[in-house]
Amino acid sequence: MTTADTAIAKPAKLTSKQLPKATPWVIAVASIIAAIIISFIAFGGFNIPVVAVLAGLINIVAVLAVSGAYEGRRKAVDRVATTVVTSTFVLACVPLISLLWLTVSKGGAAISGDLLTRTMLGMKGVLDQQYVAGEATLAGGFYHAIVGTVLITLAACIISIPIGVLTAIYLVEYAGKNRLGKSITFLVDVMTGIPSIVAGLFAFALFSTIANLVMPASAGIAKTGFTAAVALSVLMIPIVVRNTEEILRLVPMDLREASYALGVPKWKTIVKIVLPTSVSGILSGVTIAIARVIGETAPIMVTAGFAKTLNWNLFSGWMSTLPTFIYDSQLRPVSPGAAALASSERAWAAALVLVLLVMVLNLLARIIAKVLAPKAGR
Repeated sequence: MTTADTAIAKPAKLTSKQLPKATPWVIAVASIIAAIIISFIAFGGFNIPVVAVLAGLINIVAVLAVSGAYEGRRKAVDRVATTVVTSTFVLACVPLISLLWLTVSKGGAAISGDLLTRTMLGMKGVLDQQYVAGEATLAGGFYHAIVGTVLITLAACIISIPIGVLTAIYLVEYAGKNRLGKSITFLVDVMTGIPSIVAGLFAFALFSTIANLVMPASAGIAKTGFTAAVALSVLMIPIVVRNTEEILRLVPMDLREASYALGVPKWKTIVKIVLPTSVSGILSGVTIAIARVIGETAPIMVTAGFAKTLNWNLFSGWMSTLPTFIYDSQLRPVSPGAAALASSERAWAAALVLVLLVMVLNLLARIIAKVLAPKAGR
């Protein structure tokens, strides 16, 4: 080939044709509009599930056709896979967003300072009837349930977190493949699948037995906040163990070996190297465990009962939590009939406070993890 031929020859294309970045979004919007039109024509109205399914199918077919014609088969298949994953994520977010919106809209409209600072002591049906009739403000409140939730969850954390973290440390750092380690792992797996009501029955039976031995015919005193905390700890411990175990296994073995090579004892290596390195993941696992149990209703009903008054003593008397307050408000409203709307509004307000508590716990865990995380050097 001569120099002139080389100069005339066209350079090889290193890139293939690509659709504009806005094209997938245009196709998605067009698919939704087409699905809405089909829904009105075929079903005589707007049906959210039908529109969602039709829009997803139309979107996939349209993306495959447009991308295949312009970019080629491989790129079209890649775009379809991306569309399916994105659509699945959006569908998964829909229930969460709708639940949060419903809780905020209904709970936010009902919540007030009185609900957060009063209990249900002295509540009568006539007060709810006056509220529904527009003659009075919403009476009563769930301050006692907020206190009960915080105290019982805090006690459950004090019991569960040390046991769970120390168990995970033993399984990762000391157990190896011995029989005790395998037995603990098996028991943790079994505990993970225990229904919450069974945990409540276990705690109540345990303390009822102890109460009968100390004070015969007094099993009723077993219903306390501490009994509820023990029931919740049964549910928390396997979650903390599993999460902490997985996080500790992610710590590079090189860090441990470097510490051992410097003559640092194993226990100090765990305290100074392993735990600080994995503290962020451990706190995330603890937060998941707290979020798992803070909304439990069945074990609290069995172990702590229902209370309408404030009780600060974990070891004596019935206690109410936000989940049990919500359940009791919906199941047994203060006033039946149309006046039951007042109890329903209190329940929605309590649900909003419960969601906010979980969000605050998650935020605190992230802040603490960021503060305690080892600082990266240069």
